[in-house]
Amino acid sequence: MRQNIRTAPRSPRYEKARGLGQRLALHAPNEAIDLVKQSATAKFTETVDLAVRLGIDPKKGDQNVRGTTTLPHGTGKSRKVAVLAKGDLAKAAEESGADRVGADDLIEQIQAGYKDFDIIIASEEMAPALAKIGKTLGPKTPSKKSGTLTNDIATAVGEIKKATRVEYRNDKAGIVHMPIGKTSFSAEQLMENFNAAIDALMKAKPQTSKGRYLITITLSSSMGPGFRVDPALAAKSSAGKLN
Repeated sequence: MRQNIRTAPRSPRYEKARGLGQRLALHAPNEAIDLVKQSATAKFTETVDLAVRLGIDPKKGDQNVRGTTTLPHGTGKSRKVAVLAKGDLAKAAEESGADRVGADDLIEQIQAGYKDFDIIIASEEMAPALAKIGKTLGPKTPSKKSGTLTNDIATAVGEIKKATRVEYRNDKAGIVHMPIGKTSFSAEQLMENFNAAIDALMKAKPQTSKGRYLITITLSSSMGPGFRVDPALAAKSSAGKLN
């Protein structure tokens, strides 16, 4: 027997914002960005979020999409960075603005419960020691695929502190969520970040993924409704082929 499920009523602010664009209409990327900016009426600066459902099978290991990309204008959000490194690389991390730098001493602190960081980077020399804290760090564990296990410490720390580097990975439903800036950014800045994000996902397409790859694309602000983007136009825009 089918049950009627009642959902919590949306606020008048949300409903007004949703009225700016048809809920199921497909928009050009620049139109969706304009609608997101118009609908962001919260009393704080909202984040602009990108959600892309990919044509992949997340249950197959060779079809999972994960990586990092650099957004030309950053996300507008600074993160605390910890670095596991020794010698010159530790010095480079400090000079680049890392919030916490250490080696075996930092590993011991993490084992004891230290977690005052958003992301952790490790030099390749420290890779064997990561086994001691892998379970504690979980998805934050440094890896080459995410760009956080590297000897180019200065670049990695710099990009993260400037909020230009973004890590992405699909969830169990095959959806990638990624922040592409703040509603205070200009439409041009958000458009350039959007193109960089879509371009990164296109380049990360698994060879075993067949058929349509960009299934649905949605842009929204933290507290606002989502606006759908035409996947074909998004692909053309990211490739610089949209006039």
